[in-house]
Amino acid sequence: MKVINLSEKSNIYTSNVYLLTGDWNGMKDVNTLVDVGRDPNVIDEINQASTGVGKTKVEKVILTHNHYDHASLLPQIKTLFKPHVYAYSSSLEGVDTYLKGGEIIKFADRMGEIIHTPGHSNDSICLYFEEERILFAGDTPLIIHSPGNSYESGFIKALEYICSKTINTIYFGHGRPLTHNCNEVLQETLQNVRKSQIACND
Repeated sequence: MKVINLSEKSNIYTSNVYLLTGDWNGMKDVNTLVDVGRDPNVIDEINQASTGVGKTKVEKVILTHNHYDHASLLPQIKTLFKPHVYAYSSSLEGVDTYLKGGEIIKFADRMGEIIHTPGHSNDSICLYFEEERILFAGDTPLIIHSPGNSYESGFIKALEYICSKTINTIYFGHGRPLTHNCNEVLQETLQNVRKSQIACND
């Protein structure tokens, strides 16, 4: 699976927008956007991307949550490419399939697992590809270097589940990906979250 950040050159505030394509752009591969952001220049980037001869440029969209910097461009993307849109949020227009967490869905040439991760927002999800050992995190807070805040039980449960996975790369909703020591970083986050809960309960 190829991962291309279409918003790297954006000059306005937006989330990262990832285009997922198959390694060989096969006809059965499903070209997918992880988030759509809010920068109209992303549309030009999509049109210029190598997505396979005779294939729809964007066949699926998955939104990590409904915040404007991740989802604003959805109406334009729907109009231009007519993709099937997945999201946990029921408040977004243009969503075709509402997620609950736990689904296994084909994106690009791999099967991805939907993990509901409430915390940053109630509708936040992560997307995990076991074969590639990569995680798309959206804005889920996965790097927490010290205890101190309070965290809801749903987020802690999701974090524990994520920590049970083998992860080599984490693609965030903002900034550069983490490409080394991912599991160590996640374990540190989990320890700090647990310490925070103990402190809150004392």
